[in-house]
Amino acid sequence: MLVLVYSPGGGTLPLQCYPIQSKEPEPASSPPAHQRSKLSAKPHLRPASACQAGDSYAREKFKPRAMRDLEKEKQRLQNILATGKDVVEHQVKPVVVQSKEEEIPEPDRFEELVNEIQERKEFLAEMEALGQGKKYRRIILTEISQKMREMEILDKKRSEEMEIMTKDFPGGNKSDPHD
Repeated sequence: MLVLVYSPGGGTLPLQCYPIQSKEPEPASSPPAHQRSKLSAKPHLRPASACQAGDSYAREKFKPRAMRDLEKEKQRLQNILATGKDVVEHQVKPVVVQSKEEEIPEPDRFEELVNEIQERKEFLAEMEALGQGKKYRRIILTEISQKMREMEILDKKRSEEMEIMTKDFPGGNKSDPHD
């Protein structure tokens, strides 16, 4: 169905339609002419009293901010200039320079394997005490046998290395007292 609506007098149709009310709402009252806009279209000079009455001359109270680390900022800017990227360092760990006296020996793999086997034996004993030994026995014994096999391989490598090292020394592995 097509409805044609004509406006009385041939003017434009209203922008808002109020179907519930039979009366047309009154247009919102416009502000008085002197309050319509505070700035006029053409520029003019304001009197000094009007300038001073505003907040233009009031200073903001100083609020100190958290101090930033200038060394970190300098380092960050150097990184940006050098690499073109801002590298974010979450946690910087201090680098400790070790002297020859303070060298930390690398953990021995053989000792680690011994400790791991001991831990597995303790775990199996705890599980047996709790009545769960049957469930874990095969798994733990398999792991222990794997660790022991790795220990055997390490032992063979070490004994071969020792043989090579003792061959390099003159009279290193000889039991002849005449040398």
